[in-house]
Amino acid sequence: MSADTAEAGSPPRTATLTGVGVGPGDPELLTLRAVRVLAEADLVVVPVLDRLATDPATPPGRAETTVRAHVPADRLRRLPFALDDRGGVTARRERAWDAAARAVVDAIDAGARSVAFATIGDPNVYSTFTYLADGVRALLPAVRVRTVPGVTAMQELAARSGVPLCQGREPLTLLPATAGPELVADALAGPGTVVVYKGWRRHRDLVDELRRHDRLDDAVLGRALGLPGEWIGPVAAADDDLPYLSTLLVPARRDGRGGKL
Repeated sequence: MSADTAEAGSPPRTATLTGVGVGPGDPELLTLRAVRVLAEADLVVVPVLDRLATDPATPPGRAETTVRAHVPADRLRRLPFALDDRGGVTARRERAWDAAARAVVDAIDAGARSVAFATIGDPNVYSTFTYLADGVRALLPAVRVRTVPGVTAMQELAARSGVPLCQGREPLTLLPATAGPELVADALAGPGTVVVYKGWRRHRDLVDELRRHDRLDDAVLGRALGLPGEWIGPVAAADDDLPYLSTLLVPARRDGRGGKL
């Protein structure tokens, strides 16, 4: 039996799984390549919170909302993931990864030659796609895995706020607040721009660190970028209702034009 055929008479099991970055929320921020790959895919899958997946009234997630502007509903399928599990590699999270990978392989066995996974931002930046791809490869080594880059939340926030991410010799540090306060503090103590994702419940701690390093006044916060209820503005300690996918942009200290060249 070849690696490309499950059994005599069955369809070949070679296919392409593509992680497609669809940006932070605005359907107009998809690249031309992303739109083409989504349009050509036999199946487009999107992540949904596992504990809500069985409820038909569950509203679409951010990636699904964005993709619906480009893909008809009959080619969309939700894949449940433990998106709100903060416990590391838990049994719940592994079950979701395994089930999602199996669902993709089953679709390939049923004849899908191209499957696209729509992910917010970029598929290579803190994306669930990497775990899905690992699971599909384990079940179907012949699968071709590709990615289409997408606009990240930090790029959109920089564009919308008019705050450049980096100039001249300035470093740029991107990290999730979930990495812990020590890493955030180390980044803020440095000379460059710092971007923090997933502030959410750690927002007050982040504000304290910004004050401690005298970087609060220049910081910019973005929440629900590209979606209804979007807000972009200065950082305040009272922001207790932040969504999980919030973005904090702390620009490097700058002393005039070209000061970092």
